[in-house]
Order: sequence, then C-alpha cells, then structure tokens
Amino acid sequence: MVDVSDKAETVRIATAEGHVTMAPETLALIRQGNAKKGDVIGTARLAGIMAAKRTADLIPLCHPLMLTKVTVEIEDDAALPGLRVTATAKLTGKTGVEMEALTAVSVACLTIYDMAKAADKAMEIGGIRLLEKSGGKSGDFRHPEAR
Repeated sequence: MVDVSDKAETVRIATAEGHVTMAPETLALIRQGNAKKGDVIGTARLAGIMAAKRTADLIPLCHPLMLTKVTVEIEDDAALPGLRVTATAKLTGKTGVEMEALTAVSVACLTIYDMAKAADKAMEIGGIRLLEKSGGKSGDFRHPEAR
C-alpha cells in the first residue's frame, strides 16, 4: 500500500456513476415491484452501501477507510431504457474515496442485474466512471462529461 502517514487529513468526497440498460418491459417490472427476487432498487442501494464499506477487502492495496457517509441513488431512465446509479462516499482522512464510490456503483449495478436476470439476461452494465472528487493533495476533479 502507499504510505499516507505524512499526508494531511482533509475532507474527501467522491461521486461515481453507472447504469444498467434493459428491455422496457424489465424496467416496468422493476418499477412495479414485481421482480421475483423482490425490491430491486432498495436491495441494490443497500448492496452498494455495503460494498463501499468493504472496498479494501475486495481491491488489493486499497486502504481500509472509516467512511462517514455513503449514498447510493438509483433512478429509472426510459431513454436508456434502464436504471442509472450514482454513489457518493465521504470521509475526513489521508486518502481518497474514489474506489469506494466506484465499488458502490459497480456492486449496485451487479445487484440490479442479479435480481432481474430471470426476466432479462440481455441486460448490460456500463458507463461506470468517476464523476467528481474533492480533497487531498491532488485537488478537485470533475469529469468533462459530468451532468
């Protein structure tokens, strides 16, 4: 792992996004709460939050972090069609939270796929990227295509 012991503690926030495209019928099934495995959006939101907290266990050389906030928002988008996932992670510490936000989005998308695959195995996960981050020595970043 990278030695961060000499770095200053700062407030660090990162936001990432991704999406799951699916058949319009699958999106309708999820909206109506009729997926066989239950509440797709609620379960995916919880899975994303739990994943952010376990990032250091999943990705080699990531520091274990004491996150102070993780949010996962999931919105339906008829234009995809599918679901858009946005996750934000926050802490005051010596290292950033980009990987935690990206992990939250990734696992939330995987959970959506898992919970709806009985209805639509052709779903696609995509667009996973860091939207923005702030804090730390490297300063702020905002993806040029961020909404």
